[in-house]
Amino acid sequence: MAVTLEMGATKPAVECRHFPTTWQAVLWRNWGMVPLERLAKALRTTRDNLLQAGAMMGLSLDESQCDKWLTRGYLTIIRQNWHLLSYDQILTILDWTAEKLDFILREDDFFWIKLGCLKPTVEEPFYKELTTEQIQATEELRCIRDEVWAKQPSAEEPPFGFLESISAHGRKPANDAKELRMLYSYSALYGDPLINAKLDPFPDNMLDVYAANGVNALWMQAVLYSLVPWFGETPYSDGWQIRLENLRNLSKRMAVRGIKLMLYLNEPRAMPTAFFEKHPEWKGVHASFADLYTLCTSNPEVLKMLEYGVKRLFTEVPDLGGLFCITMSENLTNCWAKSSIAHPPACPRCAPRGPAAVIADVIGAFSRGAWAAKPDAEIIAWSWAWASPWNKDLIGMLPKGVKLQCVSETLTPTNVGGYAGVVQDYSISKPGPGPVAKELWKTAREAGVETVAKVQLNCTWELSAVPYIPVPGLVEEHLANLRKEGVKNFMLSWTLGGYPGGNIHLLSKSKEELAKEDFGEAAAPLVLKAYSKFDDSFRHFPFNSTATIYTAPQNYGPHALLYDKPTGYHATMIGYPYDDLTSWRGNFYPEDVFENEFRILSEGWKEGLQYLEAAAAKAVDKEKMDDLLNVAKASYCHFRSTYLQICFVRRRNAGDKAAMKAIVTEEMALAEELLSVMRADSRIGFEASNHYYYTRNSLMEKIFNCRRLLKDL
Repeated sequence: MAVTLEMGATKPAVECRHFPTTWQAVLWRNWGMVPLERLAKALRTTRDNLLQAGAMMGLSLDESQCDKWLTRGYLTIIRQNWHLLSYDQILTILDWTAEKLDFILREDDFFWIKLGCLKPTVEEPFYKELTTEQIQATEELRCIRDEVWAKQPSAEEPPFGFLESISAHGRKPANDAKELRMLYSYSALYGDPLINAKLDPFPDNMLDVYAANGVNALWMQAVLYSLVPWFGETPYSDGWQIRLENLRNLSKRMAVRGIKLMLYLNEPRAMPTAFFEKHPEWKGVHASFADLYTLCTSNPEVLKMLEYGVKRLFTEVPDLGGLFCITMSENLTNCWAKSSIAHPPACPRCAPRGPAAVIADVIGAFSRGAWAAKPDAEIIAWSWAWASPWNKDLIGMLPKGVKLQCVSETLTPTNVGGYAGVVQDYSISKPGPGPVAKELWKTAREAGVETVAKVQLNCTWELSAVPYIPVPGLVEEHLANLRKEGVKNFMLSWTLGGYPGGNIHLLSKSKEELAKEDFGEAAAPLVLKAYSKFDDSFRHFPFNSTATIYTAPQNYGPHALLYDKPTGYHATMIGYPYDDLTSWRGNFYPEDVFENEFRILSEGWKEGLQYLEAAAAKAVDKEKMDDLLNVAKASYCHFRSTYLQICFVRRRNAGDKAAMKAIVTEEMALAEELLSVMRADSRIGFEASNHYYYTRNSLMEKIFNCRRLLKDL
């Protein structure tokens, strides 16, 4: 299946003016992550030339982490080379085929969308001897690097070090709850982790920690045809035997620890035109975003084959715990997906039946197939994107034994800076539940359907670069509200927030109990004062719908570059913030209000840090205190940097160079502070579905960026 990689509505790449040459930027960003031989091939030079060029910038070669970066951090590599290298050069440094890159762009948690649905055009950078002026500029970079590094602590945890270092910290199982406590693995790859057993998404030590924290289910994304060739042997299912065997072994390892493996299914997947040459009668509606068509589930043969595929999956993997499904969004999985009553699909079979009947068919096929092989399999129907009024009808159509899962926070009202908005999803700062979940859960109770709340206890896209946001008061408030609703089952995270610890402990103990247990009687009061400050400050996060959480800089923090001239690029979903203030604020909050709320948040968080630092001297467990301090300091750096970046764009647009200089100076200090925290704690900057948002070198690059701006302003 030869593919042509998409370019989208492309335009010229954003310049990288803080390096003397573009090829040096490539070398800097990939140093110690990509083998030098591959970089040399992409840059058309020799390994020795690049070794010498790295030394000129103060870099010493250590390639011991390259394999981890290439297998567990490839999204980071792609993202930081997107504006530097051509597709051919990216394929060279990754040593991938175009087909593999195409798969990752499409299937690795919407990575193409995160990249902006376009590939910037670049003038391919190649190695070239430096001019006298470029040598001098390179020496300046080396001096900056040496100056910063001299102030850094000598101890360092390597990238991905948390894979080995995470432990239960001596905790015994938090509870023996029979109710669902489901998380996403903190260390899982989203794209195709089962094709390689070495990419184990659930290492044994991680499973032990989850069990110790009372987690009894872990989930991972799956594409059915990649596990069982349910519509026949085709190239789409290549490698299915390998994946199935790895899934079998994984679910067995989990089962012995009392943990269910749950699969997240969006099925049946839309397929390209070529697929329907053998099955023209299966073709449903055309996707608006790609050359894909649904497999029409109003065709009895499609539904029968889907049921067969799920049955075969559970037969082949007897320890599999169950599945949950999204049926109206994410991927195009039926003819009504991404449609509405007002705009029905073009499919003549599905349109007159209505969405409730079509979706009930799909969920019915899942449950019949799973239960035929494993009668106690857990089947969860997620109401994501179900709409009124038919969503209540659908609840009554669910097969007996299927649980109903709702996002707890949907349409929870917000009021930040005097502006009333609503939450869609992913909120800790605004505790739910909202009116949508309450109404659907009420309908479910009346119909005898068991309920599940999808929440985020550890972190959200409000800040996902830390393992947990230390705001236990807000989390407790949300949990208490849910228990009043009679909800006992929890999906505790999406791909983010799966850290085995942090706020997860609040499921069984209060923040007061935990503070005393973890830090001792003397330190606990100060820790609780810090928590209170963090809670109060975080309520100021300007939340309306999803624009800010997806596009503003808070997930990248001090890593995000500053631009003294507008880039012309729009911020992307959990991708590049660029300098797009309009998208950051969702074109909702006025600029001054948006800026002020992040100021209040960051200043209040700083006060909380002072209490925490005072508590550190009294804490009985230094390891646990260091854990909390690292997370709290990194959180501050991200929140404060978001405020500063808002300020910078506004002052730049106003032509206020003096203010811009002051902002750049503080931003540079934050990058240096975050670098210290990241070197001490490999969890910082990492999120499972985005890999590392930044690296040690990219934080240093931000300092180069700031020094260049100070020179130019």
